[in-house]
Amino acid sequence: SSHITQKIGMDKLDEDHIVIKLRGSAGQSLGAFSVSGVTLNVYGDANDYVGKGLSGGKIIIQTNANSNLISNQNVIIGNTVLYGATSGILLAAGQAGERFAVRNSGATAVIEGCDSNGCEYMTGGSIIILGDVGDNFGAGMTGGMAFIYDPKNLFSKKANPETIIWQTPETDYWKNYLRENVLKHYEETDSMVSKNIIENFDVEVNNFLQVCPKEMLDKLKNPITKKSV
Repeated sequence: SSHITQKIGMDKLDEDHIVIKLRGSAGQSLGAFSVSGVTLNVYGDANDYVGKGLSGGKIIIQTNANSNLISNQNVIIGNTVLYGATSGILLAAGQAGERFAVRNSGATAVIEGCDSNGCEYMTGGSIIILGDVGDNFGAGMTGGMAFIYDPKNLFSKKANPETIIWQTPETDYWKNYLRENVLKHYEETDSMVSKNIIENFDVEVNNFLQVCPKEMLDKLKNPITKKSV
């Protein structure tokens, strides 16, 4: 990405211009500072700091085809994923560790669960989590948006209410946004979790919670509610 930026710039390549396929276990900081046009496909798992400083690149992580692991019951990426990311996308068929998307300011991600302190100090971007989250979710979150799949109604016990509010998605804009990104997750990772949600989306959308920082409620271009804020 450094060579690409120096030679032609950060955002000159078309999506998937460079595709790198990896199998096995990736070490720390996979795809750090990756720029637009670079796609990393990992068939296996990855350690901490995946997508650190992500700057437009795309990272897709899924288990090997012969794996018997149930994706949403197993961790596939480590701690502090998307730390300080500014743009780009991460799609992972599995759970993340602690402090997922901490200080994310612009990247989009779809994963299947995370541990404590998810979206900590997040200032932008959008995060979709198709599974459970850990304690203290949204602490210090001042920007961006998150969607949590919560059919068991557990989220309220895990969220940090000082900085965020949450509700079932209400508007067509955000429902369509959610559907498009969950569909992308399925198309890129073959996740059975996202496949089942897409096939029953009109029902499953009611199992999601849309999480918004309190600071953003009166600043959104596309409000989260049809009611006056």
